Amino acid sequence: MEHISYTPSGVCARQIDFDLENGKLHNVKFTGGCDGNTKAIAKLLEGADAANTVSILKGNLCGVKGTSCADQLARGIEAAIH
Repeated sequence: MEHISYTPSGVCARQIDFDLENGKLHNVKFTGGCDGNTKAIAKLLEGADAANTVSILKGNLCGVKGTSCADQLARGIEAAIH
């Protein structure tokens, strides 16, 4: 299992951690951000296909920020799998 720590940009979350094993996501954890929302995202993504997660979450926006915690997670996953 590979552990990834990603530093997001333009969002309230200060760090996003996750594990990758055989193309699947595990142990997604946000440091900072909207606590309830980021915990829900983490629960929903346990065991999810990493590439599919990128296609679903990439481009999701939070207000006028031009990104979101979910979008930043997608960018972190994308960087890890490519």
